[in-house]
Amino acid sequence: MKSTLICAALTSLSLVTYAQQTKSKPPLDHSVYNSWESIGKKAISNNGQWIVYTITPQEGDASLVIYDNKTRRSMEVPRGGKPVITEDSRYVVFSIDPYFKDTRQAKIKKKKTAEMPKDSLGIVTLEQWQLWKAPMVKSFKTPAKGSGWVAYLLERPEWDKDSTSGTPLIIRNLKDNKEDTLPHVLEYAFSKPGNKLLAEITTAKKDPLTKAGVLLWDITSRKLDTLSRGSGERKLLTFDDKGLQTAWVSTRDTAKAPQRIFQLYYYKPGQDTGIIAAGRQTPGLPNNWGVADSSKIEFSENGQRLFFGTAPIRPPKDTTLVDFEVAKVDIWNYQDDFLQPMQLKNLNRELKRSYTAVYDPATQKVLQLGNKDLETVVTADEGNGTYALGYTDKGERIAMQWTGRTLKTAWLLNVGDGTRRMVKEKLDGDFYISPKGQYLYWYDRVARHWFSYQVSSGAIRNITASIPTKMYDEVDDHPDEPDTYGVAGWLEGDKYAYIYDRYDVWQVDPGGQQAPVNITHGIGRKDKTRFRYEKLDEEERFFKKDQDLLLSTFNETTKYNGFSLLRLKTGTLQALAMGPYAYQQPGKAKNAASYIFTKSSYELSPDVYAATLSGKTPSFNKAVQLSHINPQQQQYNWGTASLFKWTAYNGQPAEGILYKPEDFDSTKHYPVLIYFYEKLSDGLYNYSPPAPTPSRLNIPFFVSRGYLVFAPDIIYENGHPGKSAYNYIVSGARALAQHSWADSTNMGIQGQSWGGYQVAYLVTQTHLFKAAWAGAPVANMTSAYGGIRWESGMNRQFQYEHTQSRIGATLWEKPELYLENSPLFHLPNVTTPLAIMSNDADGAVPWYQGIELFTGLRRLGKPVWLLNYNNEAHNLVLRQNRKDIQRREQQFFDHFLKGAPAPQWLLYGVPATEKGVSWGWDLNNNNP
Repeated sequence: MKSTLICAALTSLSLVTYAQQTKSKPPLDHSVYNSWESIGKKAISNNGQWIVYTITPQEGDASLVIYDNKTRRSMEVPRGGKPVITEDSRYVVFSIDPYFKDTRQAKIKKKKTAEMPKDSLGIVTLEQWQLWKAPMVKSFKTPAKGSGWVAYLLERPEWDKDSTSGTPLIIRNLKDNKEDTLPHVLEYAFSKPGNKLLAEITTAKKDPLTKAGVLLWDITSRKLDTLSRGSGERKLLTFDDKGLQTAWVSTRDTAKAPQRIFQLYYYKPGQDTGIIAAGRQTPGLPNNWGVADSSKIEFSENGQRLFFGTAPIRPPKDTTLVDFEVAKVDIWNYQDDFLQPMQLKNLNRELKRSYTAVYDPATQKVLQLGNKDLETVVTADEGNGTYALGYTDKGERIAMQWTGRTLKTAWLLNVGDGTRRMVKEKLDGDFYISPKGQYLYWYDRVARHWFSYQVSSGAIRNITASIPTKMYDEVDDHPDEPDTYGVAGWLEGDKYAYIYDRYDVWQVDPGGQQAPVNITHGIGRKDKTRFRYEKLDEEERFFKKDQDLLLSTFNETTKYNGFSLLRLKTGTLQALAMGPYAYQQPGKAKNAASYIFTKSSYELSPDVYAATLSGKTPSFNKAVQLSHINPQQQQYNWGTASLFKWTAYNGQPAEGILYKPEDFDSTKHYPVLIYFYEKLSDGLYNYSPPAPTPSRLNIPFFVSRGYLVFAPDIIYENGHPGKSAYNYIVSGARALAQHSWADSTNMGIQGQSWGGYQVAYLVTQTHLFKAAWAGAPVANMTSAYGGIRWESGMNRQFQYEHTQSRIGATLWEKPELYLENSPLFHLPNVTTPLAIMSNDADGAVPWYQGIELFTGLRRLGKPVWLLNYNNEAHNLVLRQNRKDIQRREQQFFDHFLKGAPAPQWLLYGVPATEKGVSWGWDLNNNNP
């Protein structure tokens, strides 16, 4: 009876003739994926003359392109990657990957790591276009602020079986090509100005004269000093900003020791060797605490402080215990801060947790700043500030189970003596400290405003109270306090903070003396255009008073994107670019008005552009296109994207994206696929490459093959997420069906995760759809409510009470809402064939949700299939699995919506005895 019902569902299809693809432009197929390219890392030199970027295919060998912005000349280096342009704009240093085919063959042969093909190093001298290479390179580094040098660590030769020793480190002078070699190096670090280099040296079995230690190499004099010598491990090699003082942590305990005790070492010029700055018995550290080896160490900008991490010393491992004689059990206690799954997920992080301490080189004293009652310490003024921010959520963590976040308490912390002053208790929000440390500030979700705390006076002020627009997300539709739009940055000297509303940027006086000023002049709200600051310098801590700010722009009505330039000195706002494109990933030369960015649309691949601003009316209109990736796209039937608008069933205006084939003919009929996830229309001009899907719909693939794809936005009503999806998706589908070219008798739906839930819900509420595909769906909110998100270990209750699932109440307060929105309780209504993907290693949605859905439909005799990709995540990670599901999605929808033959897996499944032998892809050409 079961097979009869399924076969009936598969064969009762009307044969419809659809628009044929033009002969000159065939549709995309599964063979096109590997060669489809994307832009990887890109950079522009400090003087603006040189631009580098990588072009990476989905599978295969990448390439590095070097472009001269002055002469328009370019150079391509096969397999180049990770490019770095030196500070003096004279060299490009990069890695060269092995051939993809060689690495693939090595994996097929299951070669060990030491036997795998290795990277090479490449250096191009820019003015001469000279390329130099070095083979077998493990890593390379250049000074962050210096020029003329590169250090690279060689791989271990295959014949060298001493896996514990280091390998040669080569220090190369880029100007004269001279090289120096340090043997047996494990770890190394340049100083920022590039005047010094630190290296950890190990012993070597074949070189008994070599002793482990830390060496200091003077770049200019090419002299070597020994800062530490003897057995043990050194790590976290660190310089101050001038390259004078150094620090590291060290232990003489071996990796197999039952307990490892680390010490902090410090060195400055004039010392013979490094001295122990902090250790187990150091005054200033809590009793039985020591130096942590898992926390970075760093000097303040002025070099007068050295910050490092400490932690309680764990007792040595009990070696008398016999593994098979002890119980393996997790104890769940209702008073625990975190549930056991979350504790186990974060176990390694907690074992490595450290607390901030500071060492004063002048007095050689240590001060503990953070502890178990104040886990987070944030310094100001690059560590120079008198005060720091400290905050904790201790005592507030249990509620995370149902709120999804914790309340926090902030303290003002004196870095000089460790004294504390409580600033704000139990905040629903996050705390920050201004760049110079004159203010603490925060957004209060409950009050829905920004507040400042003035360090000098202790005064707390609502600094956005007089702003007439809302500081919180105006369109948030979750049953929770809305979040903020954020902060763009601060002006030097902590004079102003720059805070976003929905559209504009406000200049706010944290001291409360001056009224807020809309520095984008209200243009954003007037035109419904969002202005957001693009940070172009990673080291920028504040804005300078004469700085020009690059703002990204987005119009909510047209979905146009662009850039604008805001001049802080004059207050003028100038549009640089705006149009039906996606402008993304901007970069700027440090010492020139030269910019790079990518520009794309649904029809245009994201390519690299370069522009130099000049004159009174600067613009990106004359930007030069540098890259031209994916020229093969022109050979295929691609598509177009446009806004589609209608009125939802709740009477509200609605919009979404409608994708049509390039050869669209309005006199013909097209099958329709509807894909959804919250709101997608803002991405109207985003490019979607054809790629194997993690479980989402591969839009360009299906559009190319003669489908219309519709992506409607959904606005939710709290307590009724399922009904909300119905109001927008079904109304949108029926509005689309009013057009003769949209075939209402052959419509399908596809969604992943939250979209997968909505697919499962919709097939219980309507018979409109002829086929449905749900990835990682929730079927039963009553069982999912108490489930675990195994990727994080968090309980799922917060999702229903406060976030995406939008019930807004506990299961006991409003059980009727959980039942109303659970597809499981409405399965008898289903007539649509449904394919489900639920993976056994899903860390977001428990895969038993897919099982409940499948077994319920199976029990009712409904046509249903479930794909479980073994040991796979919520979204597929492995490329071979992505390729597999893409193929099955095509076969599924082609069969039900186009009348194509059914594949074997759809008709008969794949028995466990055939797993790994047959994939069931073959089509049954005898089946209509």
